[in-house]
Amino acid sequence: MKMTKTFLLSMLLACTGCTEEINTKEVYVKGDSGKFPDYGEVLAFPGAEGFGRYATGGRGGEIYHVTNLNDDGEGSFRDAVSKSDRIIVFDVAGIINLKSTLIFSKNLTIAGQTAPGDGIVLYGNRVSFTDADNLICRHLRIRMGIKGSDGKDAAGVADGENMIFDHLSVTWGRDENFSINSTTARNITIQNSIIGQGLQNHSCGGLMQTDLENGITLFRNLYIDNKTRNPKVKGLNQFVNNVVYNWGSGAAYNMSGDSEGSSLTSIENNYFIKGPVVNWQNVRQEDGSIKVELVDMSPTKPFIGGNERFNTYCVGNFYDEDKNGVLNGVEILPAVNWEELCSGNPTFLATCPEIFPTISQQSDAEKAYEWIVKYVGASLPVRDQVDAYLISELTSLGEKGTIIQNEQDTQQFPLGGAGEIKSGVSLSDTDGDGMPDEFEDGYGLDKNNPDDASQMAENGYTNIENYIFTLDERLDK
Repeated sequence: MKMTKTFLLSMLLACTGCTEEINTKEVYVKGDSGKFPDYGEVLAFPGAEGFGRYATGGRGGEIYHVTNLNDDGEGSFRDAVSKSDRIIVFDVAGIINLKSTLIFSKNLTIAGQTAPGDGIVLYGNRVSFTDADNLICRHLRIRMGIKGSDGKDAAGVADGENMIFDHLSVTWGRDENFSINSTTARNITIQNSIIGQGLQNHSCGGLMQTDLENGITLFRNLYIDNKTRNPKVKGLNQFVNNVVYNWGSGAAYNMSGDSEGSSLTSIENNYFIKGPVVNWQNVRQEDGSIKVELVDMSPTKPFIGGNERFNTYCVGNFYDEDKNGVLNGVEILPAVNWEELCSGNPTFLATCPEIFPTISQQSDAEKAYEWIVKYVGASLPVRDQVDAYLISELTSLGEKGTIIQNEQDTQQFPLGGAGEIKSGVSLSDTDGDGMPDEFEDGYGLDKNNPDDASQMAENGYTNIENYIFTLDERLDK
């Protein structure tokens, strides 16, 4: 017997007022054998890539339900991440207003796609993943904002290993948006995520800086509306299938993270797209007062910095600089047009070093752009208004885009903040194990036994992980 349940998602596009339908997919599919799919090699989750792909998160640990939007206390997200060895699911949706830094423990799986309604937003302050070893964090929105801690990153890792961040939306940092800056941080992946709108007067995508023994993978992300550091790199770094849009006078990809030490990088099949390059910033007036004004900037070239100690395998990258609403970039060829299109003098490698993991979903730059337009960011349960607005800027291909100073100022950012996040209703879960009754019935599990969520299935994942993977199928990958 084959049982299916079909979901239809709608996404509110704040910029147009219209609704975009994401392709429907069958969920809760049970074959005649009653087994979960064989996903092949056991990873953090099917589709995990790069240096962080083997993180196990909270596999086999406690199932913790987030039941309210409070900043702290029982049932809050802060309480959920305060202890190790947990898989965290959501019974609520909405905006969690952070009053202080949110610190993550080790051995956690955060499954933001389990939330009902429009999902979860962390708003108002920073989050720290430092020392949160063995972390799987998916479909979460981290929006720091103008009232967050001055001079702080929206999200960051100063130490830690074996982490994977998938389908995050990280915006409005007051220093960097998302940084991994440590000689000891290792085996970390950021994939399928938006890193955008770092706030002036220090609008930065982020530092991605380790040493030569500790690898970071950046796969299929969107850097958008950051003045500089999109990203700034040193050490062992894999940068594949990303899109960088509307950077400013600082840098797109900055190779000068360590002018004295050595770096080894792979830069493959990325798209760099010039935007309008205007930004809101403090401007001193003739009378000595400070006023926030919209100011034009002169953007840098897509690559800057880098000397002979910056070693890179650089292929398949494109640069679209004409701002004409059409994706028609030219390929950056180190032996042909590097001096014309870019700056810096790195050492170009003829082959990709074997130390870099194979990216099974790698595509050419144009296909990566198309995928990012459809699916990047915390797009489950739905893509929220903020991300929809940023994607509308990207798809203007040079005609829209602003680097802002204050997300609450509607002159700078029309939504004036995190937008509307609808609440929704969670599915019936009799035994409270994080798997809805309908799913358990469909797979022959016991909806009155909370212990079966953590039982290992034949495919190497626990039952609750297999439930979470069915939610992922709502994206037509």
